Amino acid sequence: MSNSLSVVVVGAGNMGGAMLARLRELAWSVGVHDTDVQAQAKAVAEGALSFASPVQAVRSLAPDGVMLIAVVDAAQTEAVLWGADGAGFDLKPGQTVMLCPTLGPKTVQDQAERLAQRGVDCIDAPMSGGPLRARQGSMSLMVACSEPVWQRSQNLLQALSQQVFRVGVRAGDGARTKLVNNLLAAVNLAGAAEALALAERLGLDPAVTMSVIEASSGQSWIGTDRMRRALAGDFEPRAHVSLLAKDTGLAVSAADEVAYDPPLGRLARDLFAQAMAQGWDQLDDAALIQLMRQR
Repeated sequence: MSNSLSVVVVGAGNMGGAMLARLRELAWSVGVHDTDVQAQAKAVAEGALSFASPVQAVRSLAPDGVMLIAVVDAAQTEAVLWGADGAGFDLKPGQTVMLCPTLGPKTVQDQAERLAQRGVDCIDAPMSGGPLRARQGSMSLMVACSEPVWQRSQNLLQALSQQVFRVGVRAGDGARTKLVNNLLAAVNLAGAAEALALAERLGLDPAVTMSVIEASSGQSWIGTDRMRRALAGDFEPRAHVSLLAKDTGLAVSAADEVAYDPPLGRLARDLFAQAMAQGWDQLDDAALIQLMRQR
């Protein structure tokens, strides 16, 4: 099956796995590599072709194929592309790397430049909305790439999501947009957790209070999504505490680079750092309500 795959997904966790399942449902030919055996097996059950390493996967990528990277952070992205079994040196001109993790803008720019030296295009395309929306194709994709790459990638982008936003042509603008979004998400989540913890302390029924908020001015998407689970005692991770801890740190660092002081952003960053210090890094970020209950 050499050089036959339209897309190779590296990182088939919550979001990568959901995107892979959507592509397979739409009959795309997809290869997969994930270091997690269960994630790999689930992707194979969806009809993806399994590979033992990123470099093996990319060797079966079509000449105009896309390597979609959906790992956690900059270190994993670096390993996928340029590590011992990395795919970077085997990617060919005409192929494209789509970077979907939440990364710092400089990391995205650096990776795009290294790929460009090999004639490989880069799509800066972080995502938001959670695995259910990724599976349904209704998540948001924040895309930055050149005009030729944008035109060439329309079929894939539209297959992945009905909410594709072209935020710029500069590598790193997708990352900048995602960090702004995630900083607000963290602030909203912290606010929702604080409000419901206060409702409980005041002797109110938090579920009823949540219903009032959802129909009133305090409503936020992330508040509803996370706090409904939290009130049911469900902290099974869909988005780990560690992710928003990382993202708020990156967002504040990006603000520092342009001499902007985000006071609420810094508070949100510090709250997620406190949740990490509690050992909750692998819990769903709805666990922030537990931190608020301790106050």
